Amino acid sequence: MSDETLSQNQVESLLAAMDSAGGNEPQVAAAPEKDQPAPVNPLLDPSARISPYDFKRPERVGKEQMRAMQNLHENIARNFGAAISGLLRAIPEVKLLSVDQLTYSEFVFSLDNPSCFAVIEPKPLEGNWILDLSPTLTYAMIDRMLGGDPSPESIVRRPMTEIETRLISRVIEYFLKILAESWENVVELELEIDRVQSNPQMVQIVPPNEVVILLGFELVLGKNRGMINLCIPFNGIEQYNNVLSTNSWASYGKQQSSDETKTKVVGSMSEALVDVRVTLAKSRIRTSDLLDLTIGDVITTETEVREPLELSIQDVPKFNARPGAYRGKKAIRIESIITD
Repeated sequence: MSDETLSQNQVESLLAAMDSAGGNEPQVAAAPEKDQPAPVNPLLDPSARISPYDFKRPERVGKEQMRAMQNLHENIARNFGAAISGLLRAIPEVKLLSVDQLTYSEFVFSLDNPSCFAVIEPKPLEGNWILDLSPTLTYAMIDRMLGGDPSPESIVRRPMTEIETRLISRVIEYFLKILAESWENVVELELEIDRVQSNPQMVQIVPPNEVVILLGFELVLGKNRGMINLCIPFNGIEQYNNVLSTNSWASYGKQQSSDETKTKVVGSMSEALVDVRVTLAKSRIRTSDLLDLTIGDVITTETEVREPLELSIQDVPKFNARPGAYRGKKAIRIESIITD
C-alpha cells in the first residue's frame, strides 16, 4: 500500500462520485457559466458570410482591375459606332454589356461555330488576343457594305469566303484602331490581325484553364443585333496590374502634357472651321422710326467712316480691319489686334 495520504478535496470528490454512481437520484449536468458563451457553429450562424469558391475558375483579377478595364473600354463602345457609320452607311448603336473573367475553354465553348474569330497580335505584349463577332452580326455588316438591307430572319450558318473575310477585316481594323487609342494611357499598342478563323475550337492561344478577361459589346445595326467579344489573356497584361487600378485610372487626366500631345491638339484645332464676321457699323433707332423707313432713307451710325471695323471670330472681337476688295471679291485687311 502507498503511504501517500489523500487531501480533503480528494476525499470529498471520491464520496461525491460514489453517491452519484450508487444512488437513485438522476444525474444533472452542470449548467454552463454565464461568462462563458456556448460555442457557435459557423455553418449554422445566419450572420456568418459564406461565399462560394470554384477552384476551376480562380479569380486572379482584382475588383479594382476589373473596374479599370470597364472604364478603359467604355470609350470604345462610343467611338466604334461613329467610326464605322460611314462604312456601313448606317448609325449603329454599340454599348459595353459585361466585363467578366473566366477560363479560356469556357470562352471558346460558349461561341458559335462557325464564327468570325480573329486572332490579334498586341505588340509589344506577349501572346495573342481574340476578337469574336457573332455570325448574325458579321453577315449583316457584310450585307450592308455590299449595298444590301439585311433581315434578322436570314441566318447564315457557313464559314466566310475569302472576299467576306477581307470585308469584315476592314471593320476589325477600325475596332483595333480605337482599341489602341484607349490603351494609350496604359501601354502603347500596335494591334495587327494575325489571322481570321471560322472555327473557334481550332485556335489555342493559351492553356484551357488559363484565366482570361472577356469584354462583351452589343452592336445594334437596324433590326439586327449581335455580340462582339474581346478576349484578353490575363497573363499577358499581368505586369500592368499596378497601372490597371482605380487610383491610377483616376490620375490619367492629371498627367503633364508633352510636346507630342500639344502637337496633336494643335493639329486637330487647325482643321476646325470657325465663323468670321465683320461689323460695319452700329446704330440705335426707335421701333416707330424703323417701321417708317422707306427706300432712300439714311441711317446715321455711331462709327465714323475712317474708323476701323470690328472683326469677330465665333462672336468674340479679335481684330481691327479695313474693308476693301481682293481679286474682284469683297475682302478685309487686318490692321491690329483687339487687346481688351
